[in-house]
Amino acid sequence: MTTILTVRAGSGALRHLRDNGLRAGDIAILPGAAGGPKAIGMTGLDKAVFGWLASAPAERELIGASIGGWRFACAMQDDPAAALDRLAQRYTDEEYGDGLDPASITRQTRRMLDDILGPDGYERLLTHPHYRLTLLLAAARGLARSEKRPLLLGGLALAATLNSVSRPLIRHVFTRVLCHDPKSSLGFLPGDAIPTRTVELGRHNIAAALMGTVAIPGVLEGTALPGAPEGVYRDGGLTDYHIDFPYVRQPGIALYPHFTDRIVPGWFDKFLPWRKADAGRQANTLLVCPSREYLARLPGGKLPDRSDFQRYGTDHAARRKAWREATRESERLGDAFLELVGSGRLADVAVPL
Repeated sequence: MTTILTVRAGSGALRHLRDNGLRAGDIAILPGAAGGPKAIGMTGLDKAVFGWLASAPAERELIGASIGGWRFACAMQDDPAAALDRLAQRYTDEEYGDGLDPASITRQTRRMLDDILGPDGYERLLTHPHYRLTLLLAAARGLARSEKRPLLLGGLALAATLNSVSRPLIRHVFTRVLCHDPKSSLGFLPGDAIPTRTVELGRHNIAAALMGTVAIPGVLEGTALPGAPEGVYRDGGLTDYHIDFPYVRQPGIALYPHFTDRIVPGWFDKFLPWRKADAGRQANTLLVCPSREYLARLPGGKLPDRSDFQRYGTDHAARRKAWREATRESERLGDAFLELVGSGRLADVAVPL
């Protein structure tokens, strides 16, 4: 069972595991990374984690970029497991035919979001008694504001070039926006050189924030964001792919159900293997992800990802079959997590992050 999961812990989290084990009441923060369809392969783990946390209700910060924000929006519903299952099912069922433009995909994605959350789901995100949601978006500047493909690609190329020189230079193309529950402590605010704006979530902008956080440039249209300066807001993973924030500033453990055992600061950093998360910021982080042995047994030897749309092409049935198998298998991830916390053996399998 333990070979299904990889567990990595920051220095403080590792000490906590060895001295105290892990109880649901220890968890104060949950980050949720960008990653598109990889979320489908995390469904069972997410269901187990949030079911376990419900046994010890407490105020907790949920910080999501892109699909990570959608996962947390599902986890905040009255029936988290059912909402997470709907996310996996609706995402799997989506078809993107040849010739679809970003405007069409954006409308299709909004319908998917409405179907997943239902008529009362948005309100639940603003009134949850325990969870405080923060959604990451990126405010575009210059060429990156355009929906015209040549100009947008030029903006992305500039962002990649500047980022390769120094991560903070991405601020000339994208700046960070945190759309947050007004009751959030915001104790995790980053102190880096990327300008950061905070915007309170409310009925007037919760849907726009959920669409903006997944607005991959060139795939979905950027969005306007009520309550923020006029502009174009895009996928939060551009600035904060795996959300390398200073969770250590708040007491408690940051439990990170993740797709991989590496924390990549920004989307453009995934092409730069030397660009890593800061160990000090992640000292209290406990990262739980699928093991290599587990992944090897999935279709294609990996979690679902965006490349599958090209890999399977018009064979939608084959892609759906592979994604549904990944969803079913993810229940084993959840079982393994519950077995580890229930047996008190997390400290035995955890390795340094």
